[in-house]
Amino acid sequence: MIAALTGAFLVVAPGPAAWAHGSTTFPPSRTYSCYVDGLAGGLGGDLFPTNPACRDAWTTGDQSHFAFWNWFGNLLSNAGGKHKEVVPDGNLCGPQEAFVKFRGARQDWPTTGMLPGADVTFRYNAWAPHPGTFDSFVTKDGWDPSQPLKWSDLESAPFNSVTNPPMNGSGPFGAEYTWPVTLPSNKAGRHIIYTIMQRSDSPEAFYNCSDVWFGAGAPPPPPPPPPPPPANCSAQYVQVANWNNGFTAEVRVTNNGTNPVFGWTVRFTYPNGQVTTLPGWNADIRQNGAEVTAFNVQWNIRINPGQTVSFGFNGTHNGTNNPPTDITACQVPTAVAGSTAATPMGPVFQRISELPTMLATIAAGHSTDLHAAHLHHGG
Repeated sequence: MIAALTGAFLVVAPGPAAWAHGSTTFPPSRTYSCYVDGLAGGLGGDLFPTNPACRDAWTTGDQSHFAFWNWFGNLLSNAGGKHKEVVPDGNLCGPQEAFVKFRGARQDWPTTGMLPGADVTFRYNAWAPHPGTFDSFVTKDGWDPSQPLKWSDLESAPFNSVTNPPMNGSGPFGAEYTWPVTLPSNKAGRHIIYTIMQRSDSPEAFYNCSDVWFGAGAPPPPPPPPPPPPANCSAQYVQVANWNNGFTAEVRVTNNGTNPVFGWTVRFTYPNGQVTTLPGWNADIRQNGAEVTAFNVQWNIRINPGQTVSFGFNGTHNGTNNPPTDITACQVPTAVAGSTAATPMGPVFQRISELPTMLATIAAGHSTDLHAAHLHHGG
């Protein structure tokens, strides 16, 4: 994939091991943009997208709204670098059926203005840890935006490729990976930047369509409305059974607040080298060393105030099986200066109080080096 694209291609040398289970936040992907749009319109309750394309995905798509609450999970678990084999033409922007509405061939998706040839900073939310490589492609001149995106619509080589970029940024939803990018200099008008993140420790890959406009002509974004209030939840680790070198555990997640929780994440660290036996049940569970992360699944994505949902798994140990003491719920990782490790921060909606600043930052292009970059809501 490492090949030249005249005037635009940049390869960034690998740095310390980095991790990524998330989505592009600049240029913002469709799923991220629609989640932000829904938060802005929701005013404290459910999401309420106001962008026409996002609204259509919300009202006519899967009514669990899995793709909105799991905006960071637009993935295939069996890609293994064979993207053209596992993702059919037309499905590039939403390989999973849960993301089918994000395949829509329409020109009113939230769109980011970009200056051709500019030196910018790409950003990617680091929701959960995975090492890997990010390849960013752009659509060819003359591609047809009225048709779902096909592989033949993309330039044959990525204009940017980076392996294990540093996790040195902090975004509205936690830690972000950032890396320098030189945008294609020969593009104008509406295009899609298509970013694939292929894990190096697994065949899993993540797919991101970012709608962009190169050059003049993109209208400015609307002013952001007031943000919704924060949510609050907790988790309890329960050892259900324990034997010579194995155990069964259950984790109970409770919404202690007054607002519904839409989408939750549990994190904890095992103190005695315990290993989870995957898959478990009622959660998408991942383990990296001693650190365990569990995400909601489609049927338990919502926790109403006062409600509890639970998930469980089996595991193994070497004779000592003390429970974790650092369990957190509904939290996202945040970056530590000079570090590539993720550490817990407050509830997932803790930083939604920063939503006006977030939208203004997106509108400004996330970085002062983006010149005229901005996000607009369709048109």
